[in-house]
Amino acid sequence: MTPGSQHSDGAAAQPLRSDAERNRGRIIAAARRVFARDGLGASMASVAREAGVGIATMFRRFPTKEELVAAVFADRMDAYADAVAVALEDPDPWHGFTGYIETACGMQAADQGFADVLTMTFPTAKAMEERRTEAYEGMVRLIGRAKAAGRLREDFDPSDLMLIHMANLGVVNACGDAAPDAWRRIVALFIQSLEAPARGPLPPSPEHDAIHKATLRTSLTGLTGPDPDATG
Repeated sequence: MTPGSQHSDGAAAQPLRSDAERNRGRIIAAARRVFARDGLGASMASVAREAGVGIATMFRRFPTKEELVAAVFADRMDAYADAVAVALEDPDPWHGFTGYIETACGMQAADQGFADVLTMTFPTAKAMEERRTEAYEGMVRLIGRAKAAGRLREDFDPSDLMLIHMANLGVVNACGDAAPDAWRRIVALFIQSLEAPARGPLPPSPEHDAIHKATLRTSLTGLTGPDPDATG
């Protein structure tokens, strides 16, 4: 097998003509800007306008928004997974755990699109979801280390991290440019509430399947709904 003969997800790849490759690069660059500014609710047509290409060109390169999202945020998901690996190398389990939460929430605050990505699931973007799974598995180990060190409350559940991301996304969306650092305070409040000994018991955590359904429903609603700008 020759190098570059397959996509990361295993589908056969055909080399693009130079103009097609330029268009693809322009679309991805434009989508980074649009999604970072407006989140994943931005229309494909708005990305096409930002890139200076026609909507037909857009859909030839990326037939669905999910494919575009996967192309735009693959490197962000890599960085997210790498943050878990860095945290696991920290000799202080609590510092590693809290540092990971701060890093992940900071990534949300810095990029509106990635803020959305962390609270969604993309079943057809296999490479990106594999990296998410890798990050999740590392995060479970982080939780175990912090609990074993006696620093993390025993009733913290891995699903609580998704709730933290959802809450942080709400703060980022609500505050916007008016209070761009507000996320730091809410994350500090979260972290202080997580430290052992706990002041009191927590309500039951949501079932993992329920959290997964919530993230899947969010992605389907945000990515496959009608694109009001893609008329004509």
